[in-house]
Amino acid sequence: MTLDDRISILLRLARHLNSDEDEFLTALMKRTEFNNNWLTLANQQRALRAVIDEFLQENKLREWLSDYPIAAPAFPPKKTVGLVLAGNIPLVGLHDVFSVFLAGHRAQIKLSSKDPYVLPYLLQLLAKYDARVEAYFTIAEHLHGFDAIVATGSNNSSRYFEAYFGKYPHIIRRNRNAVAVLTGHETEEELERLGDDVFAYFGLGCRNVSKIYVPRGYDFDPLLEHFHEWKGYQNHVKWKNNFDYNFALLTLNKEPFYHNGAIILRESEQLASHISGLYFSYYNSLGAVTQELRERESELQLVVARPGLLDVPTFDFGQAQRPGLGDYADGVDTMAFLATGF
Repeated sequence: MTLDDRISILLRLARHLNSDEDEFLTALMKRTEFNNNWLTLANQQRALRAVIDEFLQENKLREWLSDYPIAAPAFPPKKTVGLVLAGNIPLVGLHDVFSVFLAGHRAQIKLSSKDPYVLPYLLQLLAKYDARVEAYFTIAEHLHGFDAIVATGSNNSSRYFEAYFGKYPHIIRRNRNAVAVLTGHETEEELERLGDDVFAYFGLGCRNVSKIYVPRGYDFDPLLEHFHEWKGYQNHVKWKNNFDYNFALLTLNKEPFYHNGAIILRESEQLASHISGLYFSYYNSLGAVTQELRERESELQLVVARPGLLDVPTFDFGQAQRPGLGDYADGVDTMAFLATGF
């Protein structure tokens, strides 16, 4: 199977998903939501739309792959890559799955128990378009017989991954977070788009902004006003439970905080905020905050800021949860790793 064959199969999947007529897929997504209330039907639909728009466009695929020396692989594929997928947001491991397929290797996939239904069905659709696809994917409860590993998890689980998989060629991902740097001169549109960076997928992704840096004297009222449009999250039981718990705890402890019914803002040096929360730190100069971001680079997935504001790579407001094919988790080039053949 050539690279063109594999691209063509993925584009057929995109056309199928665009048809919006797959009732079985909708049923699986509803089952996923029942299994894991964080993965709502709306969020799953958003994730699928992002996959179609960012991952499954022919021009984007070919431009992305043109940077890598992907050899003409044997069929069936000789190399197997074990994938340990996360389940914090819908279909978060699909980029790894597609990357292994396009590189010409077999993917042995350990699904997350939080999101186990939709991805296998998408693989079944690929095999329906071309029976040879079956040689490229295996769903496994326990990984074995692989040549390389790509595992995504927490800082805690990564230690186990290192112990189990460290002797193999590997990419092991850990906890990371996104932050935003504000000046107080953001437009209403920028603040509105920042809300998506914070709230999309309930803020559970490593690309979600969990902390903001603001200048001393910053007025939080405009920010909280724009975040108010996400107050509907109070209708989500798990979000509301987290909000109520942290609100009560901070109140009892007499700790200062801001809130608007949708989210709780409080000062902290930490990067990873609790669910329904957003941390902030004050800065005295952009040079100082840039230096801190450089020092904490290993903890950061990305930085959101107005283009050109900082002397570090940044994403514009509203783009944190819209990664392209070349926006790799932890900044590690997965396709370069796969293209080496290990």
